[in-house]
Amino acid sequence: MQRAEAPIGVFDSGVGGLTVMREIIRQIPKERVVYFGDTARVPYGNKSRDTILKYSRQIIRFLKTKEVKTIVVACNTASAVALEEIRGELDMPIIGVIKPGAKTAIKATRNGKIGIIGTETTVRSKIYSHFIQDLNPNLTVIGKACPLFVPLVEEGEFLKSSIAAEIATHYLKDLKKEGIDTLILGCTHYPLMRKLIGQIMGEQVILVNPAYETARGLKELLKQKGLENQKEIAESENPYAFYVSDTVDKFQQFAENILTYSAENTMKINIEDY
Repeated sequence: MQRAEAPIGVFDSGVGGLTVMREIIRQIPKERVVYFGDTARVPYGNKSRDTILKYSRQIIRFLKTKEVKTIVVACNTASAVALEEIRGELDMPIIGVIKPGAKTAIKATRNGKIGIIGTETTVRSKIYSHFIQDLNPNLTVIGKACPLFVPLVEEGEFLKSSIAAEIATHYLKDLKKEGIDTLILGCTHYPLMRKLIGQIMGEQVILVNPAYETARGLKELLKQKGLENQKEIAESENPYAFYVSDTVDKFQQFAENILTYSAENTMKINIEDY
């Protein structure tokens, strides 16, 4: 049985899941969080289903050693490919990022045309399209893979460059022609490009950040399961722990910029041991 004081486990292919962690910290500030970023094997978006399942299972086995009470798959690709199969293997609650973002997009659209940008695997799976059209078959969903966005974010210094703007303009031009009024940022890396994407798409297009909606969904899940932490965290305690599968320094800098919390306790582990 999970303890309410136990941490939440969050994992992603790299730094993108920190956007989900940021929202968890904002919306559920009493919770402890263990974050794992698979920085040695990023990106997941061009890998096979079997490989993504293998990676996800390894990470979950690692997070279970930290006695987490629930797991957030803060990666659209892993949520699309692995979540439902893994859910049946777990003895604890698990939540992904697909359904919360999709539900918000359904509520937000005015003209019934929703765009989704994501990795090749996420877009190819059509998981957003299936889920949205199951709820409302009258909606049109147009997907566009943006494979270079993840490496742009992981190499953060390029985000404000003319190269990033050219790549984003190229990827988004077809969605603009389709006349969408709502765009799901279908990869947790993409909110870190929100300003650039918004400039290209224009003010008339609503950008949906699944990270925000996932934190809301997690808060409700914890409440339903009686797993909300009610105790105040001592000022002397650092409630956030970070683990990566590659070098620490770059991740630390990124984490501290995104979260405005110290990530000095970041540790590198060999995820292949799990």
